[in-house]
Amino acid sequence: MSDTVARVTPAQRWTLPRGEIVVRARQADPRRDVEAAVFVHGLGGSTLNWVSLVAELDDNLDWVSVDLPGFGGSPPPRDGDYSPRGHARAVIGVIEEVQRRRGLSRPIHLVGNSLGGAVALQVTAARPDLVAGLTLVSPALPNLTLGRGNAHLPVVALPGVGESLVGRYARVPAAQRVAAILEACTVDDQRVPDDIRQALIQETESRDLLPYAHDAFLSSLRGLLATYADRGSRRPWRLARQVRQPVLAIYGEDDVLVDARGAARAAREFPDAEVVLLDDCGHVAQMEHPDVVADLWLDRFARVTSAI
Repeated sequence: MSDTVARVTPAQRWTLPRGEIVVRARQADPRRDVEAAVFVHGLGGSTLNWVSLVAELDDNLDWVSVDLPGFGGSPPPRDGDYSPRGHARAVIGVIEEVQRRRGLSRPIHLVGNSLGGAVALQVTAARPDLVAGLTLVSPALPNLTLGRGNAHLPVVALPGVGESLVGRYARVPAAQRVAAILEACTVDDQRVPDDIRQALIQETESRDLLPYAHDAFLSSLRGLLATYADRGSRRPWRLARQVRQPVLAIYGEDDVLVDARGAARAAREFPDAEVVLLDDCGHVAQMEHPDVVADLWLDRFARVTSAI
């Protein structure tokens, strides 16, 4: 096994007030001299999306990655709310549990990719006391620009149409689906280790047996797209302007799902943001360039201690 896969920690099932959540966590004893962080995946993803990055950060970060309700190994949310705000409530429960288990009184760092970035923003807005710093990797924040990689999403979100399309797509062999997703999300899908690819295929095959898998995907997509039309007080870019924590926003120059021009808006809207546009990078920088993302995070957030 590769060093990366050797660090794929066993999944844990945590029972929280709002329901059960599956997580992966740093195996070593908690350390008080490093920061704690929670990682939140994107639409259709899971804790496996963070394996390469947390392997890079393992010596410097007390981390927990989350399967959002309905994704990975986590069961559906009890209240059926798959919106970013609904997912945020689950992540808040995880953060509080991390603090309880670690005996922490200080806030933690929150890292989100794509949909996970939208969820992380909602968490920060609702409970700023829980968040020390916010890292967004290709966050799915409102942008009306459609490109070759995301033009199909509004169609997939249509009631009835989405169910038909997703059901048809699910009949494609899991290995082909994973290959297509990695190709769409990266510039060079060969940068994703083979062992991680195999883990993704196995997870996809397991999820094909779950009766709620399609609903979790479609409902989360519809909930996310609804935020793009939101003109109320909870609209994402308005929330961004209220964030007082330091922010690291990372965009891929070749991302076909989240327009890289969103980097300029993130720099304008977040009061304290370091925004990085990575060339030769797609939608999942943490999988394609985990060493670069780890260095950016450490430069932005890591405390200077004798242990680092």
